[in-house]
Amino acid sequence: MRNKLVLKFPQSLLDKPIISTVVKRFDLDFNILHAQTKPEGLLILEISGTDENYNAAIKYLENLKVNMQPLSKDIIRDENKCTNCSACIPHCPTQSLFIEDRKTMKVGFDPEKCIACEACIPVCPYKAMSLKL
Repeated sequence: MRNKLVLKFPQSLLDKPIISTVVKRFDLDFNILHAQTKPEGLLILEISGTDENYNAAIKYLENLKVNMQPLSKDIIRDENKCTNCSACIPHCPTQSLFIEDRKTMKVGFDPEKCIACEACIPVCPYKAMSLKL
């Protein structure tokens, strides 16, 4: 099992070793893709392990009242606003934004590569990229 998740922690849990507990107790691997602590704890990570351990870890986090959802639900690209100006492309560290068609210069977006770093959001003059939190 391997998933990219967005975890939102309430203020009351920010000083707790939750991720290290999950890793040790449930024998999971993780890769932190993005983190912030204000105004609430936000952690975007890729987590992997056996189905049984992964599901047990998810239940543990749910019991702590950590809000979780797949990363793909947080990345929003408004096709109606995008003019394919490509201003976002050089700012994307994972190349999830790219030229899809050289003839038309259409900008493509691969949410599987996206780590929700938000680098594309402030550089988009048309506000086509956003992060739903």
